[in-house]
Amino acid sequence: MATPEEPPAGLARSLAVCALYISVSAGLIHFNKHLMHPDRFPFAMVLTSLHMLTTTLLCGLLFLVRPSLFPSMERTAGRRWQLLRWFAPLGALFAAGLYCSNRAYLYCSVAFLQFMKEANVALVFGLSCLAGLQECSRSKLLVLAWILLGASIAVVGEVHFVWFGFAIQLVSQFGESGKNVLGEWIMRGSDLRLDPLTYTAFMAPACLLVLITGTVLTWQAEVAQRFEQWWRVLLPNAFLAFLLNVSVALVIKECSAVTFVLAGLIKDMAIVAASVLLLGEVVVYQQLLGFGLCLAGIFAWSYMRVQPSSPLLRGMLAVLGEVPKDERAPILGAKPVQV
Repeated sequence: MATPEEPPAGLARSLAVCALYISVSAGLIHFNKHLMHPDRFPFAMVLTSLHMLTTTLLCGLLFLVRPSLFPSMERTAGRRWQLLRWFAPLGALFAAGLYCSNRAYLYCSVAFLQFMKEANVALVFGLSCLAGLQECSRSKLLVLAWILLGASIAVVGEVHFVWFGFAIQLVSQFGESGKNVLGEWIMRGSDLRLDPLTYTAFMAPACLLVLITGTVLTWQAEVAQRFEQWWRVLLPNAFLAFLLNVSVALVIKECSAVTFVLAGLIKDMAIVAASVLLLGEVVVYQQLLGFGLCLAGIFAWSYMRVQPSSPLLRGMLAVLGEVPKDERAPILGAKPVQV
């Protein structure tokens, strides 16, 4: 059923975008895990560079063939320095997040990494507060503590825990969360209001520049040999990464908070289920308990964001001594007016 904020046609479009995001994201995660095996192509920096190179080239080709797909490109004319100011840090954050995320596959299972990612909602909220885009409250902190408790239970229950893998995944999540906060502001909160493809067209080369520098500094002679062996697999993998970059931008641009969060819950469950059933990864009951707590907490967070006037929420806020506020928000937080 469509929400009051979304007409049926708009909801159908949002669900289609989320379905694309779920399928592509889950597929790429398992694809990357497959490629990052030591016997295949275990070069995270090069793999991530290939993803961004493909995205950059395909965005450029699309713009040459169908410039109408980039409706906000005209608004960027004469504002290159302003764009550079925002996309340079965004590219660096995204590059760090992608590299560390891919490298973590060498040390950790897909299910374990997914359990860690459940804490992203808390990271995004914390960064949004630091940037002045969100207001902190006791009710929000209570729900976020609930989510972090669930994530901690799931992480501690890991059978094959590797500290280095945990650390680089944490760096990846900080980079991804920072990129999401800044990216949403560029597309929804600033006067630029870029469409998804225009946003991706600027984001990809900014990210690629950072990754190419890292590739040059970490180059190994074995990379060329492995690329020759695996290029037929690397090309579809890179194209799938392009689809993911576009679908993520579409989700941020098109979807309401409830649609996005519910899609994220479905994606998380699908990824963990596929990891256990298809990859044979070991998940203990403690991790399932923690994962369930995380999902319930994220659903509660979503409910708070999109139904701030509900009787249930008003009752909870009254117990905590808070006054309910009507703050229906976009995906990552309240729409900022100024940064």
